[in-house]
Formats: sequence, C-alpha cells, structure tokens
Amino acid sequence: MKKIIVWTVIIMIHLAVVASQGWASENKSGKSGSGKVTETMNSGGYTYANVDLGNEKVWVAAPETTLSVGSVVSFSGGMPMTNFRSKTLNRTFDTVYFIPSFQTGAPQQGAIQQAAPHQASTLTASDFTQTEHTGTPTAETITIKGMKKAPGGKTIAEIYKAKPSLVGKPIIVRGEVVKYNENIMGRNWIHIQDGSGKAGSNDLTVTTKDKAAVGKTILVKGTIAIDQDFGSGYKYSIMVENAKVTVE
Repeated sequence: MKKIIVWTVIIMIHLAVVASQGWASENKSGKSGSGKVTETMNSGGYTYANVDLGNEKVWVAAPETTLSVGSVVSFSGGMPMTNFRSKTLNRTFDTVYFIPSFQTGAPQQGAIQQAAPHQASTLTASDFTQTEHTGTPTAETITIKGMKKAPGGKTIAEIYKAKPSLVGKPIIVRGEVVKYNENIMGRNWIHIQDGSGKAGSNDLTVTTKDKAAVGKTILVKGTIAIDQDFGSGYKYSIMVENAKVTVE
C-alpha cells in the first residue's frame, strides 16, 4: 500500500513539473505538447505558433485561434510536415505540426493520454497543395474532361461503387493529380480525379513511394483498402495503397 502511495505522489509531481515546464511526446497518434507561445501569426485561415516545450521549440498550426506571445497552450494529434512551404506567409518551415485545435492553459492530468485525433471534419494538413483551409483531406471538385479509363482499369466512380468487393485487390486507375504531399508517414500522398463521380465519390487518395505533381495525368496500380483511420482527422473510406505511379 505504501508503495502505491509513493508512486502516486511521484506521478503527481511529474505531471505538475511537465505542465509548468512544457512537455512533448510523439507516438502513432501524433505529437502532443504544452508550453509557452514565443511567436505567433495568422494566415490563410490558420494560426501558426512557435511553442517552447522546455527542451525544444516547435511550430504548430491549427484553424485560426486568438493567441498571444507568452500564453500557455497545449495540443495533441500533431502530424509533422517537413520543409513545409506556406504561400500565404511566403515562408518555409523546417517542420510544422498540424493539429485539430489549440487548447489554452497547461494540460490536465489526462491530457498526456493523447486526445482522440487525423476525426473527420477537424483540421487536416490540407496546405498539402499550398491551399490553406480546414476540412477532410480531399480536394475540391474540379472539371476534368476527356479522361479515358485505363486499359483493364476502372473509373474512380466505379471504384467507389464496387468498393466492398475490391478490398485487398489490385486496381488500375487513371486520373489527374489534384493534390500532392510528399513524405508523410514515410509515403507520398496523392489525390486524383478523372471527372467521374459526384462529391464524396469523385476523389481518390493514393499512397506511394513515387512522385507526381499537381496537374499531371498519372496511371496508378495499387491495392484497394477501405475504412482507413490514421488519426488526427485522416479518415478515408477508400484509398489505393502501395501504388506504382506512372506519369503519362
């Protein structure tokens, strides 16, 4: 019993220390931390804050929030983007963590247990294509005409329609790159559209080691996965994983 009491006291002291001095952790749910804001700016609907965690300073971005230098904030579910270029700020960040929201004040005891984050309708790192906005990580509908279906492949609308029967199966699809973000969780993320489908079934996410560029037409060969949840708001009802991408 005495040992339990001693360990409880030690844990409470530790929590008090990290709350006052700043703390940070990072696991599969993303980076979390608490500390003082040393620099902040608003741009493109986002608030960027440089947060002093005690042992390091990190840049964190969330939907626009009123912050001031010296205020204490805590956050969780931060997904890193390296060499991130914000056109609206005309600035490149070595690393910036995108989070659903800032919480003002030091974290409560339970805050170190990562908040459930990559939830639908929360912030996503959708400056992926240098367009800063909130919402789920899909591109706006664009008008694509004359896109021919890949030989032996399917259109994006057909993939959505048949998704229950395609799980784990190889697929071939052609589309135009409407979003591209490099080296997140060890892979490149591409959104393609081919002009088929309606809102909610017209944009297909592809993960790959290959590179592409917005505006290019690509041929994708990969495996279909459904109901993928990567945390911090990144949920996908269907996507193509481990794809081989060929720029046409």
